[in-house]
Amino acid sequence: MKLSVNRGISLVLIIISVGYLIMAYQLPAYIFVPVDSDLVPKLLGYALLLLAIFFFFAKDTDTEDQKKNRVIPKKEVFMLLGVLAMILLYITILEVIGFVIMTSVFIIVSSRFLGYKNWTVLILTALLFSIGAYSLFNYALAIRLPAGFLPF
Repeated sequence: MKLSVNRGISLVLIIISVGYLIMAYQLPAYIFVPVDSDLVPKLLGYALLLLAIFFFFAKDTDTEDQKKNRVIPKKEVFMLLGVLAMILLYITILEVIGFVIMTSVFIIVSSRFLGYKNWTVLILTALLFSIGAYSLFNYALAIRLPAGFLPF
């Protein structure tokens, strides 16, 4: 039986989700918090697994147009690699610099890299999202995010 592209991708996603769930179940449990830190990773792992299973059984026939669209231009490959490098840098120095500063910088730099030009909206969005997400996790959900240099 020949696998279609969608089924091949879904099998890879199923393997990734199972590995991710295995790692999520190895996170330590904390007794005195209402929402434990492993909740979001487990939900994401199960969501990926469920969607990958749906994707496996989805009917899709390859047309010639779909086959032509699979070729990624070189410019877009460099854009993808650039965003991947920014994500890896973000993950690497998040704990040192802190969530609010690093997330704001990441949103601004990646948006500019991808071509967004309105500085006012960009900076306002980055700051509001970063501060809002930090407040939601730290104060509403009692899930501590790295503060870094900031005193709160």
